[in-house]
Amino acid sequence: MAGQTAKNRISYLGPEASFTHLAALRVFPEGQQVPFATIPECIEAVAEGSVDYAVVPLENALEGSVSLTVDYLFHEAQLYVTAEVLSPIGQHFLVHPDNADADSFEAIYSHPQALAQSHKFLYYTYKNTPLEQYSSTSAAAKMVSELPERPIAAIGNEFSAQKYGLTILHRDIHDFHFNHTRFFVLSKTDHKLEVPGHEGQIKTTLMISPPKDDRSGVLHQVLSVFAWRQLNLSKIESRPLKTGLGNYFFIIDVLEDESATMMRGAFEELAAIGCEVKTLGSYFTYRNQA
Repeated sequence: MAGQTAKNRISYLGPEASFTHLAALRVFPEGQQVPFATIPECIEAVAEGSVDYAVVPLENALEGSVSLTVDYLFHEAQLYVTAEVLSPIGQHFLVHPDNADADSFEAIYSHPQALAQSHKFLYYTYKNTPLEQYSSTSAAAKMVSELPERPIAAIGNEFSAQKYGLTILHRDIHDFHFNHTRFFVLSKTDHKLEVPGHEGQIKTTLMISPPKDDRSGVLHQVLSVFAWRQLNLSKIESRPLKTGLGNYFFIIDVLEDESATMMRGAFEELAAIGCEVKTLGSYFTYRNQA
């Protein structure tokens, strides 16, 4: 097991004050935070060894999985999850102070998931205002801060408003109260990152490719491997294999350490029925405060 140190370099989806930045600070408060413009750049930075860890969003309670993260980990990178962070997400309507009294706005900018999470508010309050996708909520906030001459707005967190000197015109505009995001802390080595305050049972994430013979009942077979061993699954999802229509792999979260005897037996049985298993490792969960 390993802990965070001030010498760690951490890539995250930036710029500063993004939700991912806040998640990175939860686990690495003394580390050297290095912002990147895209999720693949964050992942490649740790894969290439220019940083020690990457922090990337994986799943939102309202909008589901971040497919870019899942697919990149499956198809492009051989990395391991060393921890996960659960963060409450509060979306606010941010404007430059010079435009706080504007009657209307030229456009509203944010990350696609933030726009989707605030759909009802935007529809009923700013129905005819164009919505523009941006690389992250904090990047949108930064842009709004740099263009006071334009009546534009961003959707982002309170940290972004403070960081870039913006006014929160409307608070908590997300459609549902329980809005949380899971973030993965990735490393080139398979280890458990231990910092103060982890909670709950240890978890293991697996990516399972079914047999290539397209037999019937494959999903039932896969689930049975875990069921009769009483291994509890907290998530199962399918994603396209990108080899043809109807071809999928499964992402499964198991509430057990991958080194446990029953887990080793599950790996052997999955191999026996023709599945390929890519393990992302076992890890503890940490929670950010609102």
